Amino acid sequence: MKEFKDKVAVVTGAASGIGRGMAERFASAGMKVVLADVELPALAGVEARIIDKDGAALAIATDVSKPADIERLADRTLSAFGAVHVLCNNAGVFMPGRPSWEWTLADWEWVLGVNLWGVIHGIRVFVPIMLGQDSEGHIVNTASIMGLVTGSSDATYGVSKHGVVRLSECLHHELAAIGAKLKVSVLCPGWVSTELADADRNRPSNAPTQGDDPQIEARRVSVRQALKGAGQTPEHVAECVMDAIVNEKFYIITHPEWKDRIRARMDDILEERNPRVQPAPTG
Repeated sequence: MKEFKDKVAVVTGAASGIGRGMAERFASAGMKVVLADVELPALAGVEARIIDKDGAALAIATDVSKPADIERLADRTLSAFGAVHVLCNNAGVFMPGRPSWEWTLADWEWVLGVNLWGVIHGIRVFVPIMLGQDSEGHIVNTASIMGLVTGSSDATYGVSKHGVVRLSECLHHELAAIGAKLKVSVLCPGWVSTELADADRNRPSNAPTQGDDPQIEARRVSVRQALKGAGQTPEHVAECVMDAIVNEKFYIITHPEWKDRIRARMDDILEERNPRVQPAPTG
């Protein structure tokens, strides 16, 4: 895609962080933006900021883990703007700390429901619509650098993000095989200044938090510090996304300092070595 004015973008997880950054960047390019999230006051704030700058925005309460919500999101988008040209399956949550066998079923269901099933639902509902338009379009699925590296913690998050990478790769090949005008990118950021470490503020009531667990809280503090001290902003990530859409770039790695760790994992696989855990870059 080269032209953005009056095109329509749908962004999930748009109330804060990377989603907000992408939504505001699309609006600045003249796009009509549909904002989806469960955090309604913050979502309304993003909508108001875009409209105050003479942009077009529509906020829709959406739980991406629920297929009916995504179907309603698509229906309301088409009713309001008539088309979808960019879809950002971006909504994500994070659970820090425990060994994989200690997470409850509710923990797994919440993280996979948002991070992986949210992308699945977005693809299932929106791709047929976008293909039917027979126009240029782009899908951006937000994974994480944690979807490309090995690690010793945060199993629920890592599993979900590896799944998003693989799903995005499949979608890329499937669309190329039919000669579709619709392109795909997978966004794999490292540390970005967001509130991801405190995602349980939006945890549903049927998935209760783990209370005052020192192990979880210690990990949350370390992740929060890394995110805030990352030196990268959501606005920077949004620029990387825009560049990828314009240049039809599939892998979006916003933090090149992580490439050594990605390479180490690939080397371990090719050499059939046991996976090594390397320290995360601090920048």
